Amino acid sequence: MNDPTPPPSPRDDADTADSLPGGAPSAEERNWALAAHLAGLLGYLVVVGSIVGPLVVWLVKKEESEFIADQALEALNFQITVFLLTVVCIVLALCVVGALLLIPLAVADLVFTIVAAMAASRGERYRYPFSLRLVK
Repeated sequence: MNDPTPPPSPRDDADTADSLPGGAPSAEERNWALAAHLAGLLGYLVVVGSIVGPLVVWLVKKEESEFIADQALEALNFQITVFLLTVVCIVLALCVVGALLLIPLAVADLVFTIVAAMAASRGERYRYPFSLRLVK
């Protein structure tokens, strides 16, 4: 009658539920998704850092979690889009128009990245308002 194994703690049940495909993402998954979005800000320090950061998270974690893979891929596609738009703005800067477009592009990149990071930290899937789906 006495079972030697103790019942699982409530925290163990929560971790199991979070890792199930239909369940909410675990704290670790949310943190990796957050890191994937915030890694896009590396572009302000290194030219292709905005692409490399989310790419590394996606390549390392895509097999472990569908949530991390989805959010890292979303961040990667958005940062590729911003990079391409930045190149276009630099070319258009020869006509002065591009220089004026670089500031709103940088602000949009910063704002959308922060909004995406906040959504990921809550365990929500975020879709950027404008993003080319180049990597699938």
